[in-house]
Amino acid sequence: MKLVTLMENTACRAGLTAEHGLSLYIETGECRLLFDVGQSGAFADNAAKLGVDLSGVDIAVLSHGHYDHGGGLARFLQINGTAPVYLNAHAFEPHYNAGSKYIGLDPELRRSGRLRFAEDGHRLAEGITLHSRIACPYGIEPFGLSVLEAGTLRAEDFRHEQYLLIEEDGKRILFSGCSHRGILNIVRWFRPDVLVGGFHFMRLDPAGAGWVALEQAAKQLLEYPTVYYTGHCTGQAQFAFLKERMGDRLRGISAGAVMEL
Repeated sequence: MKLVTLMENTACRAGLTAEHGLSLYIETGECRLLFDVGQSGAFADNAAKLGVDLSGVDIAVLSHGHYDHGGGLARFLQINGTAPVYLNAHAFEPHYNAGSKYIGLDPELRRSGRLRFAEDGHRLAEGITLHSRIACPYGIEPFGLSVLEAGTLRAEDFRHEQYLLIEEDGKRILFSGCSHRGILNIVRWFRPDVLVGGFHFMRLDPAGAGWVALEQAAKQLLEYPTVYYTGHCTGQAQFAFLKERMGDRLRGISAGAVMEL
């Protein structure tokens, strides 16, 4: 399986744009997938520079309904005229950050006839499925994020989040945009060989009170045989903290990175 990081908070090649967002291009033996589209159309500019033909993408997936993962969708729909876009039925709910700023998707995107609202366990192709229901024994920390429901803001439960599981060549590879439901819950539920995605640890200060949670997370993540590729909302200082404890089991991603998984 080939993985190209089209957008991330950092870039590892000159001439590429970096922004707070995530976009991954995936080639399997079955199809070509696009997982998330960053917060703007810049992911498409990076794709062109990296030799990735977005017009040839067979299937697009949005991991959840936040702007930094779905903001570039209109650009993708212009470039690619055929690929369906799979997202959770709750993705267009109004989402807000801790400062009550709207961070959801552009409601105008609902007009597209290319959107497909996926149920848990939806099969995209042989060995490729979408999942949205997981057990959360470690709880969910909303970090101040909220959703507008019946005119009132309530703490997020991230029911709009979904995960892409690809089973190929004897490996289980899981893609998770931000792991808002908790990376420990997610890895416990799927037990993948490889996990790619953000950990949403950027609000945990490794030099302050957050170090306890990060220390515990590192220990628990190492209990599984999984190799982790992370970035975006994990946070750079947080990644460095985890890397010291997890070694080669934790690897970074950045715009321009090309990998074989």
